Formats: sequence, structure tokens, C-alpha cells
Amino acid sequence: MNIHQKYILRCIELAKKGLGTTAPNPMVGCVIVHNDKIIGEGFTSPYGGPHAEVNAINSVKDKGLLKEASLYVTLEPCSHFGKTPPCADLIAKHRIKEVFIGLKDPHDKVAGEGIKKLEDAGCKVTVGILEDECREHHKRFLTFQEKNRPYIILKWAESDDGFLAPDAAVRSNNPEPFWITNSHSKQLVHQWRSQEQAILVGTNTVLEDNPKLTTRNWTGKDPIRVVLDKDLKIDSSYHILDTSVRTIVLTEVEDASKYIRGIDYGVIDFSQNTAQKICDVLHQQNITSVIIEGGAKTLQTFIDENLWDEARIFKGAISFKNGLRVPTLQGTLQHQTQILTDTLSFYRND
Repeated sequence: MNIHQKYILRCIELAKKGLGTTAPNPMVGCVIVHNDKIIGEGFTSPYGGPHAEVNAINSVKDKGLLKEASLYVTLEPCSHFGKTPPCADLIAKHRIKEVFIGLKDPHDKVAGEGIKKLEDAGCKVTVGILEDECREHHKRFLTFQEKNRPYIILKWAESDDGFLAPDAAVRSNNPEPFWITNSHSKQLVHQWRSQEQAILVGTNTVLEDNPKLTTRNWTGKDPIRVVLDKDLKIDSSYHILDTSVRTIVLTEVEDASKYIRGIDYGVIDFSQNTAQKICDVLHQQNITSVIIEGGAKTLQTFIDENLWDEARIFKGAISFKNGLRVPTLQGTLQHQTQILTDTLSFYRND
């Protein structure tokens, strides 16, 4: 590994500090080096705030060193005005002599324009350092830009004998979540929720479990709640429609008089290609990542349409003997880890 790769790895490390706060902007990391010494570092601020390059430049105490410095960044500096001015302009203004970029930005408002601005300003630009690692880091942003949909994470917990839930008779008098996993796994799921923009469930999951889908067991923002409710069977007595968190209900009901104030509604046709239609709505809403938490039918819908990127599956120690079977998934097992009595498996859709 050469020195440029080491600095890009540091950029990635810094960028991860923005996980869960920067979307729909990418979580970028930036390092500024002078005479083989890091003189400035930064990562993307929460959405609407300064980008990584701005924070890195602002952290440099002696700005006079910038014209003899090299800047490393995970993603091509932006070249357009959005919530903030173009980062490429700021780099050029400080006459930074050399810029090393992990990955070209596919956003149609950037797509090489940032690189061109830098080169036109006399900056030497090198692109493609640890490109695979940078692509993995920016997987949410890249999926949104290149596939016109959010990055999709499937998540479920199953019993030791392969059921999502026990037989309906066991649950008829208790419409609350039936916990398969331990408290440590539950807390991890809440951490995941804080890292993604949205969380999605189907009608039956709400009617049977009455979930809140918040991050109450972790410090962090609550995800946008997305609920599939074709016929508007869910009423305001359920936690998910309490308006405490932004919630989007996707339905076939067009009669707005049946909508609840404070809830966002989207009308889609559930008859075919449902997962794709859901993705289209989420893309329109600028949602770059979503966790699909259930239920079995909703999860299988995304699997059958091949619209998923990761699956995170817990296996608990409990056995149900019969009940609701787990979805059928074909994916590549990446790794497994043990959380006390639970086994957590990570799959990728290759």
C-alpha cells in the first residue's frame, strides 16, 4: 500500500463519522497533507452544512500552507451550487496544487465537472485511488445515483427452526412484537435505524406487532417511517401513525378525506411490480437508503423483484415448531457474528 492509498483510507475512516446524518448528500472524508504531514481533516456535516473539503480547509491553522499542499478526498469535489457553494471553487481559490480523488461523482450536476474546474485552475488531479473501497463506502449514494433507487437493506429475525413468528393462535391476544432475539441484538437494530434514512414495513407487521420503528434504544435520529397500507386498514391508534416521526403511507386509496393529518401519502398500484413502484416513490422523495423490516410478504416482494442490496438476518435460540416461514433468499454470505445466543448473518446481492 502506497502513501496515497493510506491517506484515502484515512478519508474513508473520517467519512464514516457522517453515517446517518448527511443523506441525501454522500458522506465524504477529506485529508490535507503538507510535507508528508496531515495539516487538515474534515468530513461532511449533517445535511445542509459544509462539505468535507470545506471542513478540512477550515481546520488548517496556517492557510498559507495550502498552496503547497495536497488534498485527498473520497469523492470528486462538487462543482455546483446546492445548499452550499461548490467545493471545487474553494479548492481552486486556495490554489491547492494537487488533489487525489477516490471516485468520480456520478451525480449529473458533477460527473467530471469538479475535476475539470480543478484542472482548469492549474491543479494536478489524480482519480481512482482505492476506487473499490470508495465505492463500497459510498454504496448508498452510488446506488441512488446509478440505479435511481435507494440502497435496500433487508432485515429480519428468525427462530432456530426457521420461522419469523409463532402460529397466529399464540399471538391472537397480544398485538405486540414477539421477540426472537436478545436485548443486545435489539439495540444493534436501533443503531442501524439511526444510520439509514428510512425504514419500511407492510400492513400485517403493523397490525400484528404495533411497532414504533424508532431509535429509542440508541442515540440518533429516527428514520422516516414508510408503511404499505393498500386499503388503509391501519388507524390512528397504532404507534406508526402518531405523527411523532415523519411517516409516508403508500396506498391505493385516492380519497384524501381518509388521510390522517400530519402523515404523508403516496398512491401506487399494488397489482404488479410493487417493489419497483415503492422504489420510485422513495427515489422521488430523495431517500437514499431504506431498511425493509417486514413482514414476510413485503420482504419476499423485494427479493422476488431482485431489488435488494444487503440482508441482515438474526437467528435466535428459540424454536416455534410452526408459524410464519422465513422468506426465501439467494445471496452471498459475507460474514457471520455471534451476539450472545443470537447468530447474525450478512448477505450481499451479487
